[in-house]
Amino acid sequence: MSSNGAMSLNQRIRRDIEGNIRSGAWPPGYRIPFEHELMVEYGCSRMTVNKVLTMLADAGMIERRRRAGSFVTRPHPHIEQVALDIPDIPIEVAARGHRYQFQLLRKRQRKPKRGSAQEIEVAEGGTVLALQSLHMADGRPFALEERLINPVVAPQALEMDFSSTAPGSWLLQHVSWTRAEHRISAIGADAAQAQLLQVEVNTPCLVIQRQTWRGEQPVTYVTQVFLGESYDLVARFSPGSR
Repeated sequence: MSSNGAMSLNQRIRRDIEGNIRSGAWPPGYRIPFEHELMVEYGCSRMTVNKVLTMLADAGMIERRRRAGSFVTRPHPHIEQVALDIPDIPIEVAARGHRYQFQLLRKRQRKPKRGSAQEIEVAEGGTVLALQSLHMADGRPFALEERLINPVVAPQALEMDFSSTAPGSWLLQHVSWTRAEHRISAIGADAAQAQLLQVEVNTPCLVIQRQTWRGEQPVTYVTQVFLGESYDLVARFSPGSR
């Protein structure tokens, strides 16, 4: 076979494999045919198949595991959020083929911290329900969350067992909101954050602070610390939009 023919076959094999991946026929984690199976299907040498699989691995589309075969790569559990949307993290993570887990670190009803305007507002002269938790993807920390809930607006939250249900997901399903405000900043993880996220101190992180209201009543105030590689904030607009 000529050099041009071999190159054409390489391209065809790659095109077919990429097509199966991009169409979803081969989902994340799917084991693609073994090298000897591809050799029979395309009537080519192991060198040709190996070259195609190497290119796909270099492109990040497949993962090659010694003695186990090649598998469609699971994309990073990266959240791309439209600026005015509130993402449901468990759904976002699971949709990218990862195993989502939620770990509740602390839950208590308390008075708002003195000098904290957000806590005082959420408390409405009473108490707040304060929760600290971790969002996990494939057993690894994905985001650290500190959330305050207004018990006046969501009294059911006081009795809710959040040990397996993310409070943000519960709120989206059970408590309506009419207005939201986002604040985005970048930080280096401090010692406490780094320990919980299992990263080095000063690892780049993106902080999302969000408050929601129902009418004039505050519903929740949350601070989420994402590893820098895990989050994008996207604004979509058109000419003349306001």
